Amino acid sequence: MPSYVAGSREAAYLSAISASSLAYAVTRVCAKGELGEYCGCDSRIKKKKAQKWKWGGCSDDIKYGENFSRQFLDVKEDPNTALGLMNLHNNEAGRRAVRSRMQRTCKCHGVSGSCSMQICWRRLPPLRSVAEGLFQRYEGASHVKFVERRRKKLKAISADWKKPNRTDLVYLDESPDYCERNETLNILGTHGRLCNRTSLGMDGCRLLCCGRGYQTRVREIEHKCNCRFIWCCNVECDICRSRREEHVCN
Repeated sequence: MPSYVAGSREAAYLSAISASSLAYAVTRVCAKGELGEYCGCDSRIKKKKAQKWKWGGCSDDIKYGENFSRQFLDVKEDPNTALGLMNLHNNEAGRRAVRSRMQRTCKCHGVSGSCSMQICWRRLPPLRSVAEGLFQRYEGASHVKFVERRRKKLKAISADWKKPNRTDLVYLDESPDYCERNETLNILGTHGRLCNRTSLGMDGCRLLCCGRGYQTRVREIEHKCNCRFIWCCNVECDICRSRREEHVCN
């Protein structure tokens, strides 16, 4: 990745999703017992107050997954540089995105299904929910600058902006223009891209075409139809034609 893209908002998301995915994967195989004696269930969870349930079962050991992720990814970063601090911050934000979404699962115990006591344990959330949460952080990422004083650190680029917390993503440089083709950065641009006229998401014509508008064209496509089984043992189909409307970015 070129240096002038490495500090971008997209690089921040890549760091966070990589760190979170590694912590997630290691925690999952750990819970399955595939790492042998190195890890297993998390027995460190403490009950904070009297409740009608207690911790038990086999909680996923997210702490082990986090530590593995730190040892594998964070050691590569130089905390004395702007980019190193940015990557370290975003790595940790990614891991926290997993921890904050850990789910409590409970099983009832008691005579005749009375559920007088519940045994609960913590399990990993769906990885998709972690990715979606980080994407929201990407959209609201904090623009920061590198400050060299007694202790090197990152701070909001403007004094009027909120100080980023440990769950926020941070970036140093503005993103390149993804709307226009840039061969140096391997950016293809969006000219000629198919878009969805009715979508309000990233695939919608309004966003994908970057305000340039779009053209609508009708294509004739061929597809197999009226398929039938011929004894023995073939399937024969007719070729049907239909017209499909497509929308293409200017």
